[in-house]
Amino acid sequence: MGKVIKVLSIDGGGIRGIIPAMVLAEIERILQKPTAETFDLIAGTSTGGMLALALSVPGEDGAPKYSAKQMIGLYEIEGKTIFSNPSSLWQRIPAIHNLTEEKYNEAGIESVLEKYFGETQLSAALTDVLVTSYEIERRIPFFFRSAKARQQEDYDFPMKLVARATSAAPTFFKPLKLQTQGLQEYYVLVDGSVYANNPAMCAFIEAKKAFPDAEDFLVVSLGTGDVSYIQSYNEDKGWGVIQWAEPLLDVIVHGSDLMVDYQMNNLLTPASGFKRYFRFQAKLNDRNKDIDDASRMNVRMLKLGAEAVIHEKQDDLKLLCAQLMEED
Repeated sequence: MGKVIKVLSIDGGGIRGIIPAMVLAEIERILQKPTAETFDLIAGTSTGGMLALALSVPGEDGAPKYSAKQMIGLYEIEGKTIFSNPSSLWQRIPAIHNLTEEKYNEAGIESVLEKYFGETQLSAALTDVLVTSYEIERRIPFFFRSAKARQQEDYDFPMKLVARATSAAPTFFKPLKLQTQGLQEYYVLVDGSVYANNPAMCAFIEAKKAFPDAEDFLVVSLGTGDVSYIQSYNEDKGWGVIQWAEPLLDVIVHGSDLMVDYQMNNLLTPASGFKRYFRFQAKLNDRNKDIDDASRMNVRMLKLGAEAVIHEKQDDLKLLCAQLMEED
């Protein structure tokens, strides 16, 4: 019999990634152990992909370079740099700007990724990592796998480019044109949230393929906040393309997140007193839904949302950590 494989999945959500960072910081505090040393596979989409990569970056001593607590600082300190745009005429005409080009210049996010990842390659990840993206020319899901990167040199990309690809949210940032090593081939990649904002199912399938002899699986899924607001029939019955442009993505992503949670809940039911699936999701209100609001006030509200879910799910957190220590 094999061991119980521990899988971590982190949703996309821009600045709201501070929520799973705080939940992970609490798990690290309880376990007194880095995330990369706790989980056999970490999967992430968009901001979740950035977290998955950052938490698996090796330091000079071979231990993880960053803690989850340090990742909270990334959102607090670097949020405004990631979601920044050089002053231009277009900023004074935001409606036209958003229709004609991406909302943000990529220079800000790329400078932050350079700072945190440097020249670290995907193959250097301290645990197996799965990061989602989408190839828009071929119209196919694209997965960055650290296990594959260790086996195929032409598939071993710098982490900073993997993070840039998974977070290239349509309308927010330009797609990334990623050149392969040694081959006359390239990929045009956008944010993995277009098909897997909640990558828990992708992570579970990947783990089953990577660990065929596993005795069982324990999956931990971290959300970036569930926004509760009512969109009434009277309000949207007359909407056309322009009015639906922004809400449509929210509706699709939210529905997809809920569907994956439903599937995971039914696939990984508790067995013999062992809980096999945990989902931690904060409740947010309409004022905190924007994935690019890096203002001090909004970040403070997101942190309060994270603190609330940590408090409300204290029993689940204790059970999870007990099971993680048991299976260590």
